[in-house]
Amino acid sequence: MPSTPLPPTGGARPLRVAVIGYTGYSGIELVGLLERHAAVSLLLLDHRAAKDSALDASPVPCGLPTPSGRAHAPWSPSAIRDHQIDLVFTATPPEVSLDIIPEILRSGARAIDLSGAFRLRDAGQYQRWYKAAHTQPDLLAQAVYGLPELYREKIVDARLVANPGCYPTAAICALWPLLKADLVDRAAGVVCDAKSGVSGAGKSPSPKTHFVQISENFSAYAILEHRHVAEVLNNTGLDESEFSFTAQLLPIQRGILATNYLRLKKPATLDEIQAVYRAAYSGAGFVRLYPPGGQPQLSVVNHTNFCDIHCTLGSDGRRLVVVSCIDNLIKGAAGQAVQNMNVMFGLEESTGLLA
Repeated sequence: MPSTPLPPTGGARPLRVAVIGYTGYSGIELVGLLERHAAVSLLLLDHRAAKDSALDASPVPCGLPTPSGRAHAPWSPSAIRDHQIDLVFTATPPEVSLDIIPEILRSGARAIDLSGAFRLRDAGQYQRWYKAAHTQPDLLAQAVYGLPELYREKIVDARLVANPGCYPTAAICALWPLLKADLVDRAAGVVCDAKSGVSGAGKSPSPKTHFVQISENFSAYAILEHRHVAEVLNNTGLDESEFSFTAQLLPIQRGILATNYLRLKKPATLDEIQAVYRAAYSGAGFVRLYPPGGQPQLSVVNHTNFCDIHCTLGSDGRRLVVVSCIDNLIKGAAGQAVQNMNVMFGLEESTGLLA
């Protein structure tokens, strides 16, 4: 596809941003958010043949944006330099990200990767959970995990941000405040029972996402072995033996609802528990703590960048159930990526993410 120049802009120089891998569900969402972002000038970089890259060539889920008339260029390191790109988003499979991220960084741009390529701590951990060799261990050490609610200060100066997975975003946001406050009886175990819409499986068709398999059905998969488990362990401090995670596929398009079961070390009141969350998220505009009686639900968070959390405490003061709810394509992917971009470049964190 021939290069198309970035559109002219008036006033101060806009943030020049490129997206590689814009035809998947997360990539499509990301393009829609960036096109509405007041501080961004957007370029799409094609890393596959043009016939595979046309955004409108295949159907997308109801509600995903499909605007046209975008600026394009073939992917190459020189395209980053020629277009003076400040930041590149890679919404590509991990193996593609491993190939192109080093070239992006050498070309002088910063990067936010939406794959799992740089989310884990070392090459051995990546091999264990992704069943593949990690070819860029030095970059693993440099990457900052892109959950702003935990790592905002590190994200500011990061050259490479590893955008979190959708399941880990829901689980970590629910669990880390309690674990940081040392309130959890870890020996009793923590259970995360998480349910996701089918878009979380990606756009490539497979037997498990076929309509006949999904419709009027409900199933669990990758029990205890889901590759996202390692992200939760790394960012909550839990050991693998203390954490049981089950992913389940809902016959809906989008959204994640994670129900987390745990025991406290000693009895507490619900007011005390909520105070822990309020303190943890005092500067986090995209986390909403529900009062008693309220319940997070997918219809409220879908198409938003919010993570909604609700706590229910047993009569013994120790049994605690924490429900967290996100849109897997927004807070679990594209929206969080834009949130990270805003943090990296000193923009208001909610820019482009609130209607």
